[in-house]
Amino acid sequence: MEPTESRTLDAIETAVAEIAAEMQAREDRGEVASYIPELARVSPQQFAISVALRDGRTISGGDWETPFSIQSISKVFTLALALGKVGDNLWRKVGREPSGNPFNSIVQLEHERGRPRNPFINAGAIAVTDMILSGHQPKEALGEILRFLQFVSGDDAISIDRSVAASEKATGFRNAALANYMKSFGIVENPVEHTLGVYFHHCAIAMTTRQLAMAGRYLAFEGRNPDTGHSVISLERARRINALMLTCGHYDGSGEFAYRVGLPGKSGVGGGILAVVPGGASIAVWSPGLDHNGNSKLGRDALELLARRMHWSVFG
Repeated sequence: MEPTESRTLDAIETAVAEIAAEMQAREDRGEVASYIPELARVSPQQFAISVALRDGRTISGGDWETPFSIQSISKVFTLALALGKVGDNLWRKVGREPSGNPFNSIVQLEHERGRPRNPFINAGAIAVTDMILSGHQPKEALGEILRFLQFVSGDDAISIDRSVAASEKATGFRNAALANYMKSFGIVENPVEHTLGVYFHHCAIAMTTRQLAMAGRYLAFEGRNPDTGHSVISLERARRINALMLTCGHYDGSGEFAYRVGLPGKSGVGGGILAVVPGGASIAVWSPGLDHNGNSKLGRDALELLARRMHWSVFG
C-alpha cells in the first residue's frame, strides 16, 4: 500500500468511527415511517455507516451488520436494469426533472397527464418497474432485480423481507392510485396488481450498510465492477444515473442534500441513503428516523460530516 493510500484509509477509518459515535449519541433522531406498519416497529436508536473502496475494502461503524429495508434506494438499481432493457426509450414515459413535491404526490401526475417527473418518485419508479416486468411473470421480474443486487454487491445472501412487502401491499392505496392513473394514459402497460406486486417487493429488499455500499461501487467507478473490471453499465449511463441521484434522489429535499453533502445520493423511507463519490468510494448510511421530507435525518448529517472531512464533493 502506498503511503498516501495508507493515510487516506486511516483518515476514513477515524472519520467513520467518530461520526458513528457522534450519531449514536444524538437525541434528535427524526421520526420513523409510521405509514408502513412494519417500518413503524423499527427502533430509531440505530445508526450504521459503511464506506466501500475500489479494492473492495470496507470501513464500517455502528449497527452495520443489521439488515434494513432499502425502500426507494432500490429505484437506483431498477433504473439501471430498465435502461439496459429499453434504453433511452425509457424517457418517453418518465421525465428527468426534480419534482418539488412529495414522493407520492398525485397532483403533479395529474397535471402532467400521467408522465412521472423522474424515476425516483413513486410514480416514476412504478413506471420503471412496469418496463422491467414487460414480457415476464412477476416472479421472474422480481428475481431479475434481486439477482442484480446480489451480483453488484457480491453477496447472494441478500433477500426480500416478506413481512415488509406484505405491510406495503396492505397499506399501499396511494401507490395503487398512482399506478391506475398512469394505466389510464398507457404509461403502465401490465396489469396494475402485477406491477405493484413487483414494486412493493423490490422496495422491501433488506440489506446491511456494508452490502449496500458494495452494491453501489459500480456507480462510483465508471459503471464497472472494480473487482473484475467488467462493465455493469456504460460510463455514460453511470454518469447520468449519478446526475439524477444528485438532482432527484431526495425528493423535495434534493436541493438541500446537494447543498449540504454535494454528492449523488438516493434515500429510502427505511432510513437508508446510498451516496456516491465518483472515482472514490460508495457510501451507505442508515438511521430509521426521518426528516419532514422522508429522508434519514442522521444519515444526511453523517454524510455531510464525512464529505466535509474527506473533501468529497462533486463541486470541488
